[in-house]
Amino acid sequence: MEKRAVNDMFVILSEIWLDKEEALGKLEIVLDGFESVEVVPSLFVFMGNFCSKPCNLANSDYSSLRLQFGKLGQIIAARPRLKENSRFLFIPGPDDAGPSTALPRCALPKYLTEELQKYIPEAIFSSNPCRVKFYTQEVVFFRQDLLYRMRRSCLMPPSVTETADPFQHFVATITHQSHLCPLPLTVQPIIWNYDHCLHLYPTRHTALLIV
Repeated sequence: MEKRAVNDMFVILSEIWLDKEEALGKLEIVLDGFESVEVVPSLFVFMGNFCSKPCNLANSDYSSLRLQFGKLGQIIAARPRLKENSRFLFIPGPDDAGPSTALPRCALPKYLTEELQKYIPEAIFSSNPCRVKFYTQEVVFFRQDLLYRMRRSCLMPPSVTETADPFQHFVATITHQSHLCPLPLTVQPIIWNYDHCLHLYPTRHTALLIV
């Protein structure tokens, strides 16, 4: 089955600001394009942040954000081929609503997503990070502003002998440590009972990090 699935496609989108009409307009253009292709994508991965500003009680209107998720559901439902043949996965970003900023982050609150689920009942709201099994392969999705924090926390500047690209140094660190967040707990709190969710050993087939 995996060998025959040559046309299966994952579409990954991040920073979908539902409170910005321009962002929703661009998203409609993207979805229209995939609605018209011969074989629609198997999976759409929507990764946060879903709001243009940090989502908290101080500066966010949760009732308005709830309606904006409902509008996103309407946009998807208006594309019948995508609604029927694609799956939709939602992963929270570092500034999205949630009980804490510790990792791993739990799924988006049900209060915010209920309106969307009225239009897309099979939508999946997962934790961050999230693991997806595609036949024999495992894909890890992770959305966190780690590159900046890791550069601030390093004791010595990375060597530029092999490369001066900070992202390549970041990837090498993550790979060698076999952990998605090798930072002190004072910099990035981790829920200790779920630290195993951040492990990358054994090495996964694909790790998609939006940093």
